[in-house]
This record gives sequence, C-alpha cells and structure tokens, in this order.
Amino acid sequence: MERKQAEYNNLDERYAIQGEKYQGQQYSHIYFTRLHHMRNLLHALVPSWKPHLPVTTVLGLEEGKDCIIVGTLYKHMKLKPSILDEYSKERSAIPLVKPHNFMHPDDHLILEDESGRVTLAGAIPPAAYVTGVVVGLHGKETSAGNFLVEDVLEAGLPPQITSPSINEDKYVVFVSGLSVGSDSFNPLQFQLLIDHITGHLGDENEQTIASNIVRVVVAGNSVHILPRFFNGQTVASKDQSRIAEPIKELDIMLTQLVASLPLDMMPGSNDPANFSLPQQPLHRCLFSGASTYNTFSSCSNPHQFELDSVQFIGTSGQNIDDLYKYSDAKDKLEFMERTLRWRHLAPTAPNSLGCYPYTDKDPFLIESCPHVYFIGNQDKYETRLLQGTVSCKLSYVVLAPNLTSLSCRARKTKG
Repeated sequence: MERKQAEYNNLDERYAIQGEKYQGQQYSHIYFTRLHHMRNLLHALVPSWKPHLPVTTVLGLEEGKDCIIVGTLYKHMKLKPSILDEYSKERSAIPLVKPHNFMHPDDHLILEDESGRVTLAGAIPPAAYVTGVVVGLHGKETSAGNFLVEDVLEAGLPPQITSPSINEDKYVVFVSGLSVGSDSFNPLQFQLLIDHITGHLGDENEQTIASNIVRVVVAGNSVHILPRFFNGQTVASKDQSRIAEPIKELDIMLTQLVASLPLDMMPGSNDPANFSLPQQPLHRCLFSGASTYNTFSSCSNPHQFELDSVQFIGTSGQNIDDLYKYSDAKDKLEFMERTLRWRHLAPTAPNSLGCYPYTDKDPFLIESCPHVYFIGNQDKYETRLLQGTVSCKLSYVVLAPNLTSLSCRARKTKG
C-alpha cells in the first residue's frame, strides 16, 4: 500500500517573532490595534443590524438617547488574582486556596474606547464575556451615568475560503498531552499508536485506513520536566540527564513517525519553550533524530496550515483554559465557538494570558474562518460541526490529554 499525500502549506509566519525586542513597549498598543481593526468590521455591520440608530463614542453619549457604541470590554472581577494580593498572601499565616474559576456574582462589565469608559448594565451577561472582546452595543445612558444595554452586536464568524470538493478520504491525527517522562505516561500505549499510524498493526482494512493518514499534529505538552528545575538556579550535573531523558525518549518515538509520514510539532505550556503566546517553535536541536527528516516540522503555537486547501488552525489549549477561568460556558466547545464569533483566538491576552507586546499588529485576530479548529490538552475529547452562513462551515475539535481518543477525521465540507 502507498500512503496518500496532501499538499501542505504552513501559515505560521504571522506568529513568528523576528527581530522584535522587549524595549519597554506598552500593552496598550495591542488593544488599540485590536479596537481599530474590529471597529471597522462592526461599523460595516451596523447598517444591516440597526440602520436607524446613530453610532457614537463613550464621550458623545447623551442621557436617554438610543445609540450604538463600539469598544473593548473590561470585566471587573472581585476574585481576579492580583500580584499585590499574591505578595500579601505569601506573608499570610493561613494559605488561601486558589479557585479554578474566578467568577463572582458582583462582576460587571465596562466598555472602553479612546474617548473614555462607561459601566454597562442590562442585556449583556458578564458571565459570557471576558476582558479584551470588542463588541457593538445598542442602548442608552441612564441618569446614573451607566449604559443600559438593549442588544449586543458581535463580529460573528469571519468569511471562509471555499475549499475544493474532496473526492477521497484523507485523515489527520491530532495528539496532545503525551507528557513523556511523567508518571502517567505509558510508552507501550504510545508505541501502539505509532504502530497503528505507520501501518504495522491490524488487518488489511486497518492498514488501508492507516494509509489514508496524511499528517500528524502534536498539539503541545509533549514532555514532562519536574517544576523544581525551573526555579532559575543552576541545574546540578547529576540532574541534567533527568531533564534531557524525556526529550530523548520523545525524539526516538517521533523519529519512527516522521520516517513514515509528515508531522507538525507544537509547543505547549509545559514544554521547554517561551511562556508567552505566540510560542515559538521548539528548537530542532532538541530532536536530533526526527529533525534529520524533511517530514518533521517544528511549528508555533498557535499553528495554522492548509492541507489540500482545507484550512486548519489551533492551539495547545492555553487560550481556552484561560477563558474557563474568567467566564462561564456549557463546555469547552462553546468557548471555542465564542472565540470564532469574537474573531479572536486569545481575547484575554494580554490581560490574563501572557503574550508578546506587539505595537503594530494583533496576530491573534481571525481574518478567515478555518475549516477545522482544534484545541489540545483538555479534559476530554469532543467534536462539533458549526454551521454559520451558507459560506461558512467548520469542524472544531477538543483534544484530551491521553491516548484513548487521539485520532480524528477532519470532516469533508463544502463552502
């Protein structure tokens, strides 16, 4: 049997940090860029949404007069962690338990533009939004100086590039949370997956399925290194092998895969990569075996690419994990859908999610709706097909950090 091929196009150049330096840039620049870009989109939608209402600024509000304002949301949260609070808690005799979610009934939203800010009330639930989202609001100013919201305008799903008709099955395997070197890692289980992907297991039917796999994407958290080695102190010589051993073991296993088919390697929050988004590709010297093959690609996080003109975009999970801390939803798939409708991969960056202090762009803006949107390192595996307008259809995938449900098939979609 011959393995099927797919034309691959890496689109990660927008996430590359080349020549930029930390020279005292202010994070306000990325907010200004985001607001400018999103405001143009929302203003274009207003005539078909509320054509009879004027669009104004926060400074131009008049009490009791219906209007539309566009700005960036700020969520005031009573339980949000503060570095000053952390400093005082370190000196507290009683350690405080850190909650997994920082929402509180007293949370409220504020809308801000270049002219000022106003507290929001009415038909905009704070639980559904986070700091950094740009929206349009229909309402009016009250006598108390608040803005009473009657309706909310989000940018919605971005336009989608039409993909060609797919006449044959091709598969992409997503893997996340391998954690090589941890107590939970099972090398035999991973080897079983490798043997399946490379066509060394099963009958002719299973091998036929394996031959349709055209690419493997490793979506972060691939190795586990003890936290005590990241305290800034010099690592003792006896401990150096304990740091390198998980990476060597991962490299041996990846070499088996790249000898058979192409593979994309993404960094995650626990990998030896930069902390802030976008995480830059893991250095190829870490994978002395796998990097000798031209089928091995070390990619950024977020990662964006095309396979036979089918667009993929995804992260190792930090953006969705951060949304879970500061807002509420039925499941992780709903968080993913919100990022698409907000047209932003990481709306909480840089407020609560670390990112590079860009001054002239916001690389996390979603300008084109992908056909497949994936997130790694989540509690369980889930998929959903999201249908927007006639011209926008995509599948999105949540990857569990285990090997029980790692492979998935990208749905064939038209339009």
